[in-house]
Amino acid sequence: MGLFKRNPFGHILFIKKNLIRVFAVLTHRRYRGFNSLHIEGSEIITTLPDTNVLFISNHQTYFADVVAMFHVFNASLSGRQDSIKNIGYIWQPKMNLYYVAAKETMKAGLLPRILSYAGAITVERTWRSCGKDVTEKREVNPNDTENIKIALNDGWVITFPQGTTKSFKPVRKGTAHIIKLYRPIVVPIVIDGFRRSFDKKGLRMKKKDILQSFIIKPPLEIDYENDSIEDIVEKVEYAIEQHPSFLKVIPAEELNAQEELNRLREF
Repeated sequence: MGLFKRNPFGHILFIKKNLIRVFAVLTHRRYRGFNSLHIEGSEIITTLPDTNVLFISNHQTYFADVVAMFHVFNASLSGRQDSIKNIGYIWQPKMNLYYVAAKETMKAGLLPRILSYAGAITVERTWRSCGKDVTEKREVNPNDTENIKIALNDGWVITFPQGTTKSFKPVRKGTAHIIKLYRPIVVPIVIDGFRRSFDKKGLRMKKKDILQSFIIKPPLEIDYENDSIEDIVEKVEYAIEQHPSFLKVIPAEELNAQEELNRLREF
């Protein structure tokens, strides 16, 4: 393997590997030390093929969610069961791991641009621009879906199908189209506690001693031939526990408190 070997997106693997190592060392205590990350289902990671796997998850911060996934996936592949103890697992990280992120987010400053090199597949959101919803949706850029296809052919892809950090927002149909078109193994992940631990961007730690949860579920059963886009959307919403029916099991006072916190974060 040459020193300047590149991945399909032209990133030099030597640089990418060392970026992942550095950021892993800098962030490890955010999940094991200052806070506690409770993991379930890591044995599923070791059963997956090396390519064409799509991870779907609810979303609570821009970056802390993804960073946690890099930790958990690499720890699991190194033989750790539901644990990120001993950061030595990051010495040989999985190099064909990618995540889908909004293009405007990854261009907003030097640090996001550096993080982008670690595996971002940037896409243009059709429903949102400059932090605001748009009334007229833009056309999907075909290069975006093609890049996701390239990443799936090369390895694993993480995506947040709601396209927002707000809870119980609808799953975007674009994710369902990707699933139906490219037929990946779809692995759901449900996270919690990240919104309480970090600021919205997930770069600044807001509170310590928070129990964060990270639950990996078995792959979804999808009939790629017969399931409609709507069927797949509904399966995804249930899998990541963001279907509207889940609102019924949340105590009203807890939901109102969360809404109030979300409102305060806008200031």
